[in-house]
Parts: sequence; structure tokens; C-alpha cells
Amino acid sequence: MEDYSQVTPELYRLADLCMRNSSIDPQDYARYDVKRGLRDLNGNGVTAGLTEISEIISKKPYRGQMVPCEGELYYRGYPIEDIVRGFSSEGRFGFEETAFLLMFGQLPDTQQLEDFKYQLGLYRTLPSNFVRDVIMKAPSKDMMNSLARGVLTMAGYDSNADDISLPNVVRQCVDLLSIMPLIAVYGYQAYSYKEGQSLYIHAPRPDLSTAENILTLLRPDGSYTPLEAHVLDLCLVLHAEHGGGNNSTFTTHVVTSSGTDTYSCMAAALASLKGPRHGGANIKVTQMFADMKENLSDWQDEDAIRDYLAGLLHKERFDRAGLIYGIGHAVYSVSDPRARLLKKFVGQLSAEKGLQKEFELYCTVERLAPEVIAGERHMYKGVSANVDFYSGFVYRMLDIPTELYTPLFAVARTAGWSAHRMEELINMGKIIRPAYKAVQPQRDYVPLARRTDR
Repeated sequence: MEDYSQVTPELYRLADLCMRNSSIDPQDYARYDVKRGLRDLNGNGVTAGLTEISEIISKKPYRGQMVPCEGELYYRGYPIEDIVRGFSSEGRFGFEETAFLLMFGQLPDTQQLEDFKYQLGLYRTLPSNFVRDVIMKAPSKDMMNSLARGVLTMAGYDSNADDISLPNVVRQCVDLLSIMPLIAVYGYQAYSYKEGQSLYIHAPRPDLSTAENILTLLRPDGSYTPLEAHVLDLCLVLHAEHGGGNNSTFTTHVVTSSGTDTYSCMAAALASLKGPRHGGANIKVTQMFADMKENLSDWQDEDAIRDYLAGLLHKERFDRAGLIYGIGHAVYSVSDPRARLLKKFVGQLSAEKGLQKEFELYCTVERLAPEVIAGERHMYKGVSANVDFYSGFVYRMLDIPTELYTPLFAVARTAGWSAHRMEELINMGKIIRPAYKAVQPQRDYVPLARRTDR
């Protein structure tokens, strides 16, 4: 059987033809005042819509100017710090409460929260033989592709898949919020089995939180400590939503505006999140630290750490991309509130796991990296650790395989995507259709016999 996955010489020639005829002069973006990537020269996003779901604040007015401030994140107007403090001070899990807030616009009372958790538990099951017929067949090493395939396949089990009335979309979103962890973890188990590992397919428990179920489904013995479950729950809360302007959320609005179904919308959002520029940064952070630990004989030698970080910027270390992964953010400059919140719990978990020295290395890099970057490069704004800086370390301490790092991000962000899909449906007017400036000169048509490859 011929292998059509190989790139042939002819395909290389076609790619070269595409490159020659599709390259746009970078100066044209300034010439026509086009905001490339929907961002201005200072990195500020172009306002493309209105939302009540979440807000990011990284600058505040001071003496007539907008100046950088400690980053702030609001879910439906509530500071993320207050939300986390609320459920953590009572020893509760917070993801389900957070999902309710994002999707329905208000904090649930006791009965509403219990009813919502009951609905999630009720829906947390896959159709008969879904694992055998869909997940176990042709398992992919790419868990995000498996997740998208599973979501799209669920449309075939929904007799009202194309109904975009709000009650039906609420049902679909609650269902997907419930089963996304199952599709992700079972997809990983299927791939591991294909690679020669033992196969563990545990049934979910309706009485457990989303975080608890993830750990139960993933681990052979289904066991976990309370701290492990609560730290994972916090990660889900912090990843559940992040403003309307991130790539996958914008994708959700764009696709929803076309009137398509919920499954196609979520698959599109998953495809966007899969990109390494969006959802895979914490994997790069853990790989970078693995390389750093191999090359540093003393993890407390700050001069050696500075030298390593400078080597990253000079494209001499790790993947030679010139980046210190986990440092810097498109919006935040002084601090990322999610990283601040997560760091407190990372310290507790590292103590439980006996990894305090590694946690101290992370803290040192977090402190030194902005200094090194400022000394090496001109910046229009400051840099600080973002949430990806610590989340990968958390997942590694929880023995979560790297293949599931981005899918867990997707599990959490399903809450935010659902909220934005419903907001777009409620306020939907015209299809989202941005304009592009054509810069290709007009040409005369040439008959086939007179054409030559130029």
C-alpha cells in the first residue's frame, strides 16, 4: 500500500511555488495600517467585541497615562482571588462553581450548586460502546486530535445536534463539560495500550468533583491525596477562562456566529488551543527546566542560572529558539494573577512530594528571568511569570503525562468556551467577517499554451 503521508519532491516544488507567490511584504502592514494578528505595534489587541464573561486588567490610569499594574483577572466581575479564596477557605472544590458562574452569569446558591453538580455527574458517561468503537480504534498519539474526534463523533449520538436554541445548547455544553475529561483520559489510555502499556479504563464516579474524577480515571489504583485533588481543581479554575480575546475563545465566537452546531464549535476551539503558541506552553516550560537541571551542577548558584537564561536568549541553550518559556505574556506585564495564586499551592504540593529544592529553582528563575531579559532586550513592557510557568510543574508532580497537559487545559476551558458560545448566540447579529486588504496587483489572464513557470 502506498504511503501518502510522505512529502514527495513534487510537493516540495509546489510548496516553493506557494512561497514565491504568497509572501507579503512586511512593510505593507504599516503602509496600509493593518493590525497584524489583530494587535497594534504595542501589542494591544484590537477591540473586536463586547463581553460580560471575564476581564483582564494589566494597566491603570495614572497622571493622564496608562501605566502597568499588578495583573487582575475577573470572572463575571468577581476578582479571581476572591473566587479562589471563597471555595478554598471552606475546603471545597471550585471548578464546578466557577463553571456555573461563567456559563450562567451568577454565583450559584447552595441548591443551584448541588443541582449543577448532580447534572454534571448524571451526564458524566459516554454512550454504549463509545470507548470500544471510537476511542480504542486507531488511537492517536496526539491527544488533542483524539479529543476533537471524540467531540465531533458525539454529534452522531445527539438527535438534536444542529438545534442551536439556547436550552438545547445549554444541554450540550453541560454534557461536553462532563465528558471531556473522559474522552481525554481514555484517549491517553488507549494510546498507552497501543504502545505496550497496561490498559486501565476506570468508570467515573458521579459523586466526585471533576478534578477527583480526572485523577481516579488516570491512575491505575484510582487513589489521590486531598492536596493533589485540590491543586488540580485550582488549575482547572485558573484555566477555565481568560478574557474574550484569546485565540480559541475568539474562534468560538467566530464559529458560533456562522450558526453552526455546538460540537463543531468546540472542535474548532480545540484545534485552536492545540497550537503550541496557545495551549502547549507549559510543556515547553517543563522541557526547559529538565534541560536546565541537567546543565546546572548547583541549583542555588544564581550566576550560573543567569548564564543559562542568557544562553536561552542567545539561542545557545535548550531548543535554541531564543525564548525563556513561561516568562512573559501578551497582556500581563507586572504579574499574572493566575501564577500568583498557583504558586502558593505549588509550594505546598512540592513539600508533600519532597521537591522543595526544585520549587526553589523555579522561584529563582521567576525572579532572575525578567532581569536577564531586561538586560538583553529592549521591551515596550515588563515581563513576569505566567500561569504556564508553574502549571507544568504541577502536572508533573501529579504524575500527569505530558500528552495530557493541553487536553487538561481544554477540559477547563470548555467552561469558558461554553459561556462565550451562549453569549454569542444570545447577542448574535451578523456573522463575524473581518476585512483583509488585497495587495496582489491585478493581472491579465494568460491562455494555457502561452504560460511558463516563472
